[in-house]
Amino acid sequence: MPQAILGISAYYHDSAAALVVDGEIVAAAQEERFTRKKHDHRFPIHAVNFCLQAAGIKASELTYVGFYDRPRTKFARLIETYAAFAPFGLKSYLQAVPLWLRKKLHLTEDIAAALNHQYRGATVYCDHHESHAASAFFPSPFEEAAILTLDGVGEWSTATMGIGRHNRVTLTHELRFPHSLGLLYSAFTYYTGFKVNSGEYKVMGLAPYGEPRFKDLILTRLMDLKEDGSFQLDMSYFNYCQGTTMTNTKFHRLFGGPPRKPETLLTQREMDLASSVQAACEEIMLRCARHLHRLTGMKHLVLAGGVALNCVGNGRILREGPFENVWIQPASGDAGGALGVALIIWHHLLGEKRPVTGCDRQHGSLLGPAFSEQDIRAFLDQTGAKYQVFADVSELDRKIAEWLSQEKVIGLFQGRMEFGPRALGARSILGDARSDQMQNVMNLKIKFRESFRPFAPIVLREYASDFFDFPAHAESPYMLLTAPVSERHRQADSQDQMKGRWGLEQLYVRRSDIPAVTHVDYSARLQTVDAERFPRLHGILKAFHEKTGCPVAINTSFNIRGEPIVGTPADAFRCFMGTHIDVLILENIALLKEDQPQANFDAKAYRERFQLD
Repeated sequence: MPQAILGISAYYHDSAAALVVDGEIVAAAQEERFTRKKHDHRFPIHAVNFCLQAAGIKASELTYVGFYDRPRTKFARLIETYAAFAPFGLKSYLQAVPLWLRKKLHLTEDIAAALNHQYRGATVYCDHHESHAASAFFPSPFEEAAILTLDGVGEWSTATMGIGRHNRVTLTHELRFPHSLGLLYSAFTYYTGFKVNSGEYKVMGLAPYGEPRFKDLILTRLMDLKEDGSFQLDMSYFNYCQGTTMTNTKFHRLFGGPPRKPETLLTQREMDLASSVQAACEEIMLRCARHLHRLTGMKHLVLAGGVALNCVGNGRILREGPFENVWIQPASGDAGGALGVALIIWHHLLGEKRPVTGCDRQHGSLLGPAFSEQDIRAFLDQTGAKYQVFADVSELDRKIAEWLSQEKVIGLFQGRMEFGPRALGARSILGDARSDQMQNVMNLKIKFRESFRPFAPIVLREYASDFFDFPAHAESPYMLLTAPVSERHRQADSQDQMKGRWGLEQLYVRRSDIPAVTHVDYSARLQTVDAERFPRLHGILKAFHEKTGCPVAINTSFNIRGEPIVGTPADAFRCFMGTHIDVLILENIALLKEDQPQANFDAKAYRERFQLD
């Protein structure tokens, strides 16, 4: 009988479930993709049910169930923190503690109910950062590696260092709450007017428009930073321990005014603040990596935790750091903890060996639900949609390449859904990277989001080092590394044109042969595409290369602002009809927007649901 281990993360940010059967990662998904509530933190009952169904496993057949952190230890930290700041923080205390008493401390009962009381085994609780470390090392392609985890906070740890060897992870060093790189970055996310725990990537995208003129202020006034990357924050500038905001009036005085109100005009000040905290974050990440290398002497590094989604910092560690190779867990945030605890149980508790083949064990992170042609056609027929079925997938790939070359925007829904925040070709929107207009069109008319936001390129792996300053031996299959666009593909006069332009004015300079994916600092968050992990996406990109001579295209997540990535054909169809996407591909079925009966869909109501009209 197979040994099946279910891992769960819940009640903080991006609840998820993952299933490991006889050491193989069989299924994993975030709850938000089923409930359509972005960053859904509730118990992941839908994700649990999917994982069991995907493996054909009954709850009664589970060997173990694991949870990604220790709620009682986290609750003790909460109470201890409130006690330390009393009587301040009473409002925050009255909001948080009843939720813990009502819900978060009754996790065993929630798990039993979710499994219909059929599971009779033990529930294993793992340290938060140990779950992160396991999610980074065990699926990685390395026999041994140094481990670095960075996030907001787990129980007490906010960052850890350690090593992974064979089937063991060992954490040797930690930074403890309230001193946290993740919370520092979130403080500036709040201060620049974006939403904490979801807007950090906007700050990262905004940073290249500014100058890091506040960097020294951050590193000297807000913290005491050591050479090894550890630091202590001056908590007199922050409010997150005792209040309901991240920063306080002392912080606001230091940086010249109150926080920006959400959705108001972005000024050069916010751009400079974003640039400054990003530069400080990169400095700390690099110091941590260099110190970890001195401690371990290892060739390889693995990363996890929410800060490991900072692909700019990751790219600098790869290019400037001492490690030969870097592997980052695609679901680096809390969702990945579900996978980490399942693998901890398999390797640590059960003592099972870990095979190393030279390839990672993440299966392209394509671990979610898939839908058959029969299911898709039944849905489309029910809606009255007009579509064409392609019996030859290579013919469809050539057709998609043709549409892309005509600057049409393609919604791509195929295979198993991605696990993690990045769309990797299964639930993606594709566009022509050579287009001068595509970044604006896709931001404003399809994603309904800020015009400054950059788009990521997908590139055939064998051409990555031609188009980008990226090591020939390296890969970036999970879109978690940035690299500069190569000099040979930059516009010769772009630097001169950029002079005298500030902020968003820089958007209107053509910077390279692939302008739609070249950020204003010439960086790009690339996904390298190989035929083994991503056969269908590889086929499309290869056909596009054959047609145009360009092996690069745009890949962004299939959703609009405020909505999770699409999970079902119905989700994809709604997004297709509610935006300016030109073509929808559902497996081997193609739909053209111009052919659809518009009377069958209320696009305005769809957009209003996310407050976009």
